[in-house]
Amino acid sequence: MIIDSTKLKKGQKLKIEIKEVKDRLPKNILDAIKNDPIVELVGYKMVDGNQFGLAVKLKAGEINWFFEKELTELE
Repeated sequence: MIIDSTKLKKGQKLKIEIKEVKDRLPKNILDAIKNDPIVELVGYKMVDGNQFGLAVKLKAGEINWFFEKELTELE
């Protein structure tokens, strides 16, 4: 889980925590994440009045967004 996403940089590699997203994503995206959970940060997305999501690019080039709790920062 990412605690403070304000310190992340565009292009940074992150890992999707599959157990956190398996209930809300379609099967084809879940399969892609299972094969390679490492993604690249491309930006941010306002998702409601209190939170924002992190927009990431999957290995196949598709852009999706995730909450901070669904991602882990790679060192």
